[in-house]
Amino acid sequence: MIVAMALGMTAAATLPARALVELNVNKGNVEPLPIAITDFQGGDALGAEISGIVSEDLKRSGLFAPIDKSAFIEKISNPDATPRFEDWKVINAQALVTGSVSKEADGRVRAQYRLWDTFAGQQMSGEQFFANDANTRRVAHIIADAIYERLTGEKGYFDTRVVFIDESGAKNARKKRLAIMDQDGANIRYLSDGRSIVLTPRFSPNRQEITYMSYESGQPKVYLLQIETGQRELVGDFPGMTFAPRFSPDGQKVIMSLLRDDGNSNIFAMDLRSRSTTRLTNSTAIDTSPSYSPDGSKVVFTSDRGGRAQIYVMGADGSGQTRISFGDGVYSTPVWSPRGDLIAFTKQTAGEFQIGVMRVDGSGERILSTGFQQEGPTWAPNGRVLMFFRDSAGGPKLVSVDLTGRNEQSIPTSNFASDPAWSPLLE
Repeated sequence: MIVAMALGMTAAATLPARALVELNVNKGNVEPLPIAITDFQGGDALGAEISGIVSEDLKRSGLFAPIDKSAFIEKISNPDATPRFEDWKVINAQALVTGSVSKEADGRVRAQYRLWDTFAGQQMSGEQFFANDANTRRVAHIIADAIYERLTGEKGYFDTRVVFIDESGAKNARKKRLAIMDQDGANIRYLSDGRSIVLTPRFSPNRQEITYMSYESGQPKVYLLQIETGQRELVGDFPGMTFAPRFSPDGQKVIMSLLRDDGNSNIFAMDLRSRSTTRLTNSTAIDTSPSYSPDGSKVVFTSDRGGRAQIYVMGADGSGQTRISFGDGVYSTPVWSPRGDLIAFTKQTAGEFQIGVMRVDGSGERILSTGFQQEGPTWAPNGRVLMFFRDSAGGPKLVSVDLTGRNEQSIPTSNFASDPAWSPLLE
């Protein structure tokens, strides 16, 4: 458990102020904001570790440019004291982060930070957190989220996890295990033993719970897994083949594509409380990859009913099925943004795989990444970053890219990795 408390403003906050520094992330071309992040005082090496994680989080977002510590003029010894703002303006640090770490008598770690606007000469925000040793890395991510939100006006996404398929072994005998990690690739742990093939893990939007498919009985079955307890539950034993189950926004349903005896693949929703199943499409085509809108009123999916796979939108009850994509190539894996404004997708055209986004009416299609054998986008909870997997150098690896398409980052994993799904912000 992590306890947060606001820190009061220092005397500097009473000074006459110009407009506080902010970063307009809605411009087409965002210049990274120069920010100085000092080593947090105390806690032996823990202070430097926490501030280092904060710095890496902000840097990987592409919106911030942490300044090299060797350029610092003032050496912060008291993070609660007002900094010498002139020393930070000289090195063009538009924002400054100071902090400290200490050990409480009850064994908990106390970490605090202050965010300063160096040009206005003001403290912008400050908080302190109490956590056990196991949660100190989370504290760093929470601090990074707080700084990100204060400077951009948007929620951060650093205090999140990603579930994915860990792949190891020879290509023709690949061992696939469910795995989970922090969004930056740290703290990987395994959720399955690899004795059976597992596919398409997906997070519940409001709980630390996932749905996934397993072939342990020889046929694909859909399971629910409570991440913290390891408790597992069979959702249903469906005849034929099951594809890519996803949760509804309220976590009460899963939606999936089922292949029936007639050879057609249609979309069904299951109520997790009653276990009743509702058929949403009834076509002779392949309808697959359904994903709910954030308000649960609509579903996006792909269908080849027009001759090749394109993106369609319908009501959550199956009504009003409408095609929205009309580009060249084949579309797959559409996923609705948490903001509700965009749909991410995979597109295959001219021998290339592309990760892109379009508006929910199909307009404004924009390609963010192009490469060989890449697919499966998943959204960060703030709707600004996508993660997907790309097959290269013998196996798949995870990659992230933001909505500008210019900030592409490799996500470190110990083995090959595929099919990522991003969690909501942790609580």
